[in-house]
Amino acid sequence: MAVKIPIIKKRTKPFKRHQSDRYHSVKEAWRKPKGIDNRVRRRFKGQLPMPKIGYGSNKKTRHLLPNGCKKFLVNNVKEVDILLMHNKTYAAEIAHNVSSRKRTLILERAKALGVKVTNPAARLRFSTPLPHTYTFTVVAGEHAWHKASTPLDLTPCLTTRLLCRPADHCWILAVQPTDDQDFTPPIAGCRAIIAPHAGYVWSGRAAAWAYRCIDTKGIKRVFILGPAHHVHLSGCDLSGCDYYDTPLGRLRLDKEIIGDLKDTGKFGTMSIDTDKDEHSIEMHLPYVHQIFKDSDITVVPILVGSINYSQQDTYGSILAPYFSDPQNFFVISSDFCHWGKSYGYTFYYPEPLPSDVSGIVLRSNTSHQNLSQRPIHESIRDLDKEALDILSMSPSGDSPAADAHVRFLKYLDRTGNTICGRKPIGVLFGMLSNLEKEGRKAKLQFVRYEQSSKCTGVSNFSVSYASAYVSLP
Repeated sequence: MAVKIPIIKKRTKPFKRHQSDRYHSVKEAWRKPKGIDNRVRRRFKGQLPMPKIGYGSNKKTRHLLPNGCKKFLVNNVKEVDILLMHNKTYAAEIAHNVSSRKRTLILERAKALGVKVTNPAARLRFSTPLPHTYTFTVVAGEHAWHKASTPLDLTPCLTTRLLCRPADHCWILAVQPTDDQDFTPPIAGCRAIIAPHAGYVWSGRAAAWAYRCIDTKGIKRVFILGPAHHVHLSGCDLSGCDYYDTPLGRLRLDKEIIGDLKDTGKFGTMSIDTDKDEHSIEMHLPYVHQIFKDSDITVVPILVGSINYSQQDTYGSILAPYFSDPQNFFVISSDFCHWGKSYGYTFYYPEPLPSDVSGIVLRSNTSHQNLSQRPIHESIRDLDKEALDILSMSPSGDSPAADAHVRFLKYLDRTGNTICGRKPIGVLFGMLSNLEKEGRKAKLQFVRYEQSSKCTGVSNFSVSYASAYVSLP
């Protein structure tokens, strides 16, 4: 079992400003003394202490509360849902200006989702003790963490959106293709999907369109390829655990296949901390459990690092035999454009595509562009559509997977589009390229596209979500 690192704070007292004890106008809040002869700045013996690196906390326990979680401020019930798959990392703290009525709703939702609340009694008076909240284990096995001894009462988001009926409440059952969409789920011969991995509040509905395409008959194993968000990898890593516990049940990892992949010498092993923190794989686990609930499947999680074109082709050649086996299925985890200053990406097409006018980088709303005539969200849609058109393939088409792979990389170099799953998508096309050498051409079709918000100004931000299926004849 993993050893818990003790949380040690080297100093809990606040640093006081020099001479704040002598002058009423000098407040206690710390300010660095600047005087050339200042005795505090020169660290004379017996003077007030100054902040320095030695007071720093252990990086692994920095910002942690005594309960082992980091604080996350919530103002409403919807923001609690964001913590659905992160309740082992973050604890909710209800904002001070939230009313008593809303606090009660927030506490009920937090209990249902297993989210800890740091200030559950604030503004509330209870005649009975507050209900205890529980956490669920996301990863378990040889390296395991304690699981709550009392079963978790899972209701709102997962049970409502993945399990319940009628169809208007369930994202998966609510998938209804329009007349102009050329597909009828489930798709015969579906071997892979591309689906987003943001919080279910934002991307759950879009991901349902991808999972609705799966024909589960005969599938015994699910490979999940997700990009690394928290660590830098120069290759691909596999999980070292035996099973994953999800809110809907347990998923066993295929230790035999994981061992075979490690024997190639191309795969490493994720640390427990990385396995716990990486949401690009984690967010797909409840969907996989629900879609394959009637099948005895195993999963093979693969964390894809920052790999170049040749490495993507190498990993594609290793995984291609598994892709050609109809007993295996692949989930490619990727969001699309992350737009906004918070993401460091404000690329903008001044004219609708196709156009000879080059894209620009927006610096502020006061730029020379008329954003009311050409809204930013329309530019983002055109930007993403470029990528979707490049990635889409047909068995009867003239564009082989290898060419599409190269054009996709050139598109990324030209636009810098912040598609976080571009590396797993590259591995997917590496697999498809190797299968084409055997005369097997795949079909890749996108069936859903959404944006988390409609950006109208440079201060706005949004993330795009796209869902697709890949089928082999």
